[in-house]
Amino acid sequence: MSWIVFIASILEILLLLYVATLDVATRLIRNDICLALALLGIAGQLASPMQIAQSLISAAILFLLLLVAYTRRWMGGGDVKLLVALAVGLPLTDLVQLLTVTALAGGVLAMMHLMMRNLPYPRLAPAGSSLMRRVYAVERWRHLRQAPLPYGVAIACGGIWTIFSRGF
Repeated sequence: MSWIVFIASILEILLLLYVATLDVATRLIRNDICLALALLGIAGQLASPMQIAQSLISAAILFLLLLVAYTRRWMGGGDVKLLVALAVGLPLTDLVQLLTVTALAGGVLAMMHLMMRNLPYPRLAPAGSSLMRRVYAVERWRHLRQAPLPYGVAIACGGIWTIFSRGF
């Protein structure tokens, strides 16, 4: 494997970790990060123009399918952008793996969200509280207000899993 693929994979993983953190904090997925992920995906496939064409076609089809989910409010726009940006850099078999692992991680995320219903109402986290305590207080507060799931976390898990499984 070339050094370009190695560097692109490392940068993709770092960006996905950043996206997951940002999604938990703000429930937003930035356009520039999705663009960078798509460009890194293309850079990782420069040795095979046919594979780039295949992944672009797969990404376009995925975009059309996810657009339907977005218009029916089943998914957020940032989640659609992130999945399509990751699809740009993946062959079809890896795209199936990405979607499968993302769905499994999303199921775990949804289960955690449902379990939060049974947790006590949080008090504000005092100054100097641990990061986990502050995240719990904010997430429980968001849950009580019916905020959406940070599904970018599940997508990032699927992306990282797929990158590691293809080797770099």
